[in-house]
Amino acid sequence: MRPFEALRSAISLRVLAVMLLVVSVWAVLGPQAAAEPRITRVDVYSESMGRWVANDVISPASGAPVPTFYLLTGIGGGSDGISWFNNTGVRDFFADKHVNVVMPIGGQYSMYTDWDADDPVLGRNKWQTYLTTELPAAIDSRFATTGANAIGGVSMAGGAVLDLAIQAPGFYRAVGSYSGCAATSGLLGQAMVRSMVELRGGGNAANMWGSAMDPRWRVHDPMLNAERLRGTELFVSSGNGLPGSIDNHDPVLVVPQTIGGSVVEMVTNVCATAFQSRLHSLGISATFAYLSQGTHSWGLFETELRESWPVIGSAIGA
Repeated sequence: MRPFEALRSAISLRVLAVMLLVVSVWAVLGPQAAAEPRITRVDVYSESMGRWVANDVISPASGAPVPTFYLLTGIGGGSDGISWFNNTGVRDFFADKHVNVVMPIGGQYSMYTDWDADDPVLGRNKWQTYLTTELPAAIDSRFATTGANAIGGVSMAGGAVLDLAIQAPGFYRAVGSYSGCAATSGLLGQAMVRSMVELRGGGNAANMWGSAMDPRWRVHDPMLNAERLRGTELFVSSGNGLPGSIDNHDPVLVVPQTIGGSVVEMVTNVCATAFQSRLHSLGISATFAYLSQGTHSWGLFETELRESWPVIGSAIGA
């Protein structure tokens, strides 16, 4: 073999070897592997409540600074094992999203607010302080964040996330309210709150916002304080209470009986319609989604979350 041909052959073999190495590395670090998110259980000490709170966090594998989406579960607070993390496909959905998703565990029957007094049954609840101050400080110190925040919540938390945005103005750029109710005061609003705090949770709502005539019930009513949501990107959604294929995504219902789930979702549908009218009267823009089926189920909730993401993700730059 002539020297030139030998040299060309040697170069070709080296190029081939490099190409094989690149292919091998790509097979390991290719798009599927790179897209796998990190799942972290983060325990955060709440000074205001005097206890540790667990939080499930989905974060991009890249570790680059991204916005944060706080996602609250319903009446059981996730402490009963029923949650976004356990009953929906959030891990797959957010696998390719540039966002930290933080899902606290706790807050059952609390309305995710700061209570005036410790409750003999439900204990000490300072969830507004935890969610707007203590938890964000811990997340920002441990994960790479951009400082842009959004929050979403379902059922009991569907109204609570609106209140949290009102009580912490400017902290959340976007709010997703899924199958919840914005009203907390008046006969209907108080009846709904008491049905969750007292009838389901066994607590005393007077330890939360005082007696029925206490003005704090009105202070925490997003329907009355909707003006303070101006400038926040809002997504509000509800099913119509009719069972359908959308409910079959997950067999676990927030309200186990189909009839009960239908009634609850019909009520949230009425609440969403009333809230839309309220915002319209104030000239506040918001996105409302009314699904053509769905009882109070995780299948419905996950559909609502997915439909909200273009609105919420765009608002925080995710």
